[in-house]
Amino acid sequence: KIDAYIVSKFITTFFIALLLIIGIVIIFDISEKIDNFVAKEAPLKAIVFDYYLNFIPYFMNMFSPLFVFITVIFFTSKMAADSEIVAILSCGISFHRLMVPYMFSATLIAILSLCLNLFIIPDANKTRLEFEEQYFKNSKTKSVGRNVHYQIAPGEFVYAESFSAWNNTAYRFTLEKIENNTLVSKLSAETAVYNDKKGCWTLKKYFIREYNEDLTDKIRSGRQIDTVLALSVNDFYLNEKTVETLTYEELNTMIATQRMRGDGNVKYALIEKNTRFALPFSAFILTIMGVALSSKKRRGGIGWNIGLGIGLAFTYILFLKFSQMFVYTDTLPPAVALWLPNMVFAVIAGFLYKIAPK
Repeated sequence: KIDAYIVSKFITTFFIALLLIIGIVIIFDISEKIDNFVAKEAPLKAIVFDYYLNFIPYFMNMFSPLFVFITVIFFTSKMAADSEIVAILSCGISFHRLMVPYMFSATLIAILSLCLNLFIIPDANKTRLEFEEQYFKNSKTKSVGRNVHYQIAPGEFVYAESFSAWNNTAYRFTLEKIENNTLVSKLSAETAVYNDKKGCWTLKKYFIREYNEDLTDKIRSGRQIDTVLALSVNDFYLNEKTVETLTYEELNTMIATQRMRGDGNVKYALIEKNTRFALPFSAFILTIMGVALSSKKRRGGIGWNIGLGIGLAFTYILFLKFSQMFVYTDTLPPAVALWLPNMVFAVIAGFLYKIAPK
């Protein structure tokens, strides 16, 4: 009965807090973006179903540590203030046994967060970001890739001095093939235009030079030639937003491809992959901290506990975002940097849990 009582309070309070905060955030978001909706003539159906319906799981998952911590602090402090915790412990139930329903509830929330990360949010982000691109941002301001170096296949390297989104054209394009550390051919073109219908690149004013073992060269040139490359237009615009729209399998494929290419943008994919697992795990750590901090009855009510809980929850989220800087600056590997907040807060939670029964 006690387990069911605590689990019901945990889950009910969590979702009530979630709905209240999401409602407030949506109201403020509408007031901020209403001018864009009107100016771009966004349909009401698209606003509701394409944007906000897909915004909710993204926001809910991003701030789930905050909701978990506040939930635990709030209802546990209320139980302590009503002497329910004292009554439970006085019946011979140990503090460790008291944690069982808390950890069970944290497991349910962690599984929910993990499922959102792996199966629901990527597709939701794809629709949401397409809506934002169409109604919030000016497509003319899309950035242009410059000095792009890729290994598109083992031994095949491409270089483009610049790329224009206006006409899907790469300028000063070069394709080099290397075998056994030896350059065997080099293709240079003034421009490389991607043809959507044919699914290939059209090289204009090209020049091909093939190197033979006897040190002789074979040279070909022409005005135009079509070729198929393991390269697409989207490869010039992969960023931190792109990885948010990929499933777990697609994310792993992108990481393998970018590592093979030597693409520096692989850090975005690695950050996203580790965050998808590190964030759900925080439910366990913050639940332990919340119980340890709020299970004792305090003078003055639950105000101090709630304030402390909100402060620590925001500190965790800030720490999680700040830890990404260690990846951008190559200070720490992504697997270490993104799990560092969990490691630090796990130590704090362990200390608080140790002294809580006393």
